[in-house]
Amino acid sequence: MATSSVSTSSVSTGCFVFKPKGSKKRAPTLTAEFFNKGKAVSENVRVRFATYESLWQQTKEEIEALQDNLNKKMFGSLLSFIKNSHSDLQSKSKSWSYQMRCSEIPTAALVLGVNVPDHEMTFQKLSDLLQESLTPYVVCLQGKDFTAVKQVLQTVLVHLIGRRVYDDEDEEDVFSVDFSQKKIFCSMASLCGWYRAETQKPTFSSPGKKRKSSSPQYEQSPPVVIIFKDLESFLPKVLQDFLVICSNYIQQLPLILIFGIATSSVALHRMLPQSVSSLLCIELFQSLSCTEHLAAVIDKLSLLEHFYSQPLSLLCCALNEANARVQDLTHDDCELIRQVPSFMRYVESQDPEKQVELLTKDHYLKDTVRKLLNDLHVYHENYLPVLKCLHILTTSLPKYPLGKQIRDLHSTCLEKEVWETEDYSSAFQLFGMMAKDELVSLLTRCLDVLKSSEQDNLEDSVQKLEELLTRFQNLDSVPRVEAVREGEEEATTTQKSLQRKTNLYQLQKELMERKTSRRSKKLSGFEVLRVEVLQFIDKLIRDYLLPPETQPLHEVTYFSAASTLRRHLNAAPRNALQTALNNPYYYLQNEILKSETGTIPNTAPDICIVYKLHLECGRLINLYDWLQAFAMVVNAAEGNDPDTQVGKPVDKILHARFIRAVSELEFLGFVKPTKRKTDHVARLTWGGC
Repeated sequence: MATSSVSTSSVSTGCFVFKPKGSKKRAPTLTAEFFNKGKAVSENVRVRFATYESLWQQTKEEIEALQDNLNKKMFGSLLSFIKNSHSDLQSKSKSWSYQMRCSEIPTAALVLGVNVPDHEMTFQKLSDLLQESLTPYVVCLQGKDFTAVKQVLQTVLVHLIGRRVYDDEDEEDVFSVDFSQKKIFCSMASLCGWYRAETQKPTFSSPGKKRKSSSPQYEQSPPVVIIFKDLESFLPKVLQDFLVICSNYIQQLPLILIFGIATSSVALHRMLPQSVSSLLCIELFQSLSCTEHLAAVIDKLSLLEHFYSQPLSLLCCALNEANARVQDLTHDDCELIRQVPSFMRYVESQDPEKQVELLTKDHYLKDTVRKLLNDLHVYHENYLPVLKCLHILTTSLPKYPLGKQIRDLHSTCLEKEVWETEDYSSAFQLFGMMAKDELVSLLTRCLDVLKSSEQDNLEDSVQKLEELLTRFQNLDSVPRVEAVREGEEEATTTQKSLQRKTNLYQLQKELMERKTSRRSKKLSGFEVLRVEVLQFIDKLIRDYLLPPETQPLHEVTYFSAASTLRRHLNAAPRNALQTALNNPYYYLQNEILKSETGTIPNTAPDICIVYKLHLECGRLINLYDWLQAFAMVVNAAEGNDPDTQVGKPVDKILHARFIRAVSELEFLGFVKPTKRKTDHVARLTWGGC
């Protein structure tokens, strides 16, 4: 029986349990009780939770579709590479170039980036795509599963052939290949023999599956594709040996490799010496950067925070469904609507008679709410395309005055009137210096966005923009020629005046007059049209990019707490860790964890107690003193008198809890072992939060 050891570095020696994959605890399921903060769940809370689940599922599907679209181009290039490589492998040409490359394995190096969290989904999609269109023989490998090349061969053979394999270390010493047997010998030669027998059949299907009439039709000799999901995790020696073995059989087996790389292509050359890398015919494929992935996903924004904090979010659904839900509102729900700040401002703006009806009659309130929700939906349908137009215009400017991502611009529009900002003014100054070709290109893109909107309110804007673009196209070259002639005549006159004799006073006077005349010079046709375009864009923005808080009942659909969004989206792991360890109540929301600043609550988790005790120490921390202080705090929490515990040995369970907490602090980077004193640890941070 083969054995493997797992080494664990820690400040203490102990027994560590490494649980298999199946023993992981599942995260608690989110239920409607979460929205009601532990109170009795009402029907409205259930409806609100159901609406959240429905919208979240829709958003999840959109994110998956977005991910597929982002990878579509990369997958297309990758499939084309595999098809071309396979045709080269099947070629019977004996040309010099073929002879030189006959021992090279076609290899695709797929660089995905270190911060992309869904590599697994990407490789699963790639595997499905290959099996649907090209070959049934696809194997996915992960580095953590292999410590020897024998294990790699076994996994490949078992996955492809679907049978048990054995090697010369097994009890049965059988070396012949017999495909009628249930087991075959673990070698690449066995795989080649199985492949020849399998592809010589009239029809064949995916390994281990019965062929269906709807199964894809493959070529007679489809390639065998092996995907290394995480190349950096493979042991270099194991990878090198496997590649050398594959190279010896490349003329018998149409093998194609795909390397999933998280860092950069340099990692590939760092792991493989020249003698091994020369056996590969490598082509690099680069996915979109993690920031582009994240930006595309974040543009869909947040749901949970809005539905959790806003009870009226039960009306955040399709307009017809929202109108039906308004009809079912109870008196308490109507009172809740009357307390909404934006609705209160709306009531104050009405006549006294309407104010009384809105505050006293529920049926009149419901009719008004339906009208306001309809206006809110129209506002949103107009807001989004105009926001996209402004984003198109501003991202073409240097230094991105209103933000590089559309979410940055949206955040600004949520907080204030964007046209009142200095960045908006500087952006329009830059617009005023744009050339004709660039401006026409941007306006054409804006026109396409506005046309995609189904709102009637934007039809006039579409017609006006089409008219402006037509006028740009009709600009002739005559005014330009006249302007050039005027410039030449002015230059000639200036030159002549400078050549004749004059005193300094007259010269200064003439120059001032010419400077004044230039300022009052008549604008060209393009400049006049450009000014008109800027006025049109400014009016469009002022009409449709009003902050959502100006709309009655905007709280139903708009989550305007931009600071909360930034706190969630801008990762600050160090601050989050220090906040959690200093004040566990901030995240756990347990009343017994509340404590005064600077104190150590004895009810806090062990790691929080150990962390706060370590803040009181210097550069080196004595583990024994640390343990005694921890025991005193915990004993006080359990009702024991700390004074009676002085001098007594620490309970084994308490000792184990301390060891675990210190090990967790070491893992988080707060302490580390030191060689200066064996019973001490070194502190790596200074000061509290």
